[in-house]
Amino acid sequence: MRRWLGVIFLAALPSLACAATSAATQKLDDRLSAARTTIEQIMAVPDKAIPDKIAEKAVCVGVVPSVVKGAFIIGAEYGQGVATCRTEHGWSAPVFIRLAGGSFGFQAGAKGTDLVLVAVNQKGMQDLLQDKVKIGAGASAAAGPVGRSAQAATDLSMRAELLTWSRSRGAFAGVDLNGVSISQNQRDTDAIYGGDHSFDQILRGKVPATSAERPFLHEVSRYFGSERAQR
Repeated sequence: MRRWLGVIFLAALPSLACAATSAATQKLDDRLSAARTTIEQIMAVPDKAIPDKIAEKAVCVGVVPSVVKGAFIIGAEYGQGVATCRTEHGWSAPVFIRLAGGSFGFQAGAKGTDLVLVAVNQKGMQDLLQDKVKIGAGASAAAGPVGRSAQAATDLSMRAELLTWSRSRGAFAGVDLNGVSISQNQRDTDAIYGGDHSFDQILRGKVPATSAERPFLHEVSRYFGSERAQR
């Protein structure tokens, strides 16, 4: 009897592995879809969106949908997201990132807080290429201005490497992320591309995007432009 149970278990292993892989892929697809929706909803209202001057100069764009408070650390926040960088041929295939750190000062009881990070120069891009970078220590950041023609847009883009925003309860505003760490999620990135590719290779446009990633990249191109920004 035990022998037959063993045979049945071994025969079922390929199906179980396939189901696990499918579930993991679906989770990554859902994250990309949530990031796409975040960009679409935020940028669809120009007077309350990322200013045009910043969007035009953006070198990289990161989206971390639905950041949550970690129950195991009081005041800690944690989120999973994606990032893409501008290349000579449009926006790169995205990579997966993690964000963790102390309290971001979100509204009490807020749920489903989305974060958007925009690198406005090459130093900001280099920060994203590191395995892990701490905002305020390894990377200079500032709360981003809101509105199509925000007066502070040009000045901020000259003083910071990363501009950061949050959205909770429908409100979109700049947020101070000092003390927060951004790290590479190499496991999820490898999973979606089916192999080991460095963040440098992917963000510089040397790895083609998958079909699941194209809707997200379409929204980024739509609102941030598809050609290389003048710097």
